[in-house]
Amino acid sequence: MTSLPPTVESEPELENQLELAFRPLHKRCLGVAVGAVVAALVALATGLSILRSPADDYPLSLLANFFFGYEVSWLGAAVGAFWGFWLGFVVGWSFAFARNLTLAITSLCFRARAELEENRGFLDHI
Repeated sequence: MTSLPPTVESEPELENQLELAFRPLHKRCLGVAVGAVVAALVALATGLSILRSPADDYPLSLLANFFFGYEVSWLGAAVGAFWGFWLGFVVGWSFAFARNLTLAITSLCFRARAELEENRGFLDHI
């Protein structure tokens, strides 16, 4: 199946799709979403480790090096979920910030280049 070049009728639809694709991310929302997923994963991994073999804590005990107060227990699952949420929040917020900043700088460069191309004929006459 060959794709045809966009016609005059589909250009507004294409512009809407591009605008949606390059719209800035909401930093707080992405931070909360990533934080919730990381918190759930830490709590789930700890819970499964406790239910599967309480005597053998696998390498999950290494999380105590990063999450203050974490241990492989039910209380530790809650502590790990708390720290996992904040870690995920910071990672998600930082990713959204970096993406938005990159898009803003790229957009600024493209607009400046387009304006220079547009005014090139004018500058050649001076």
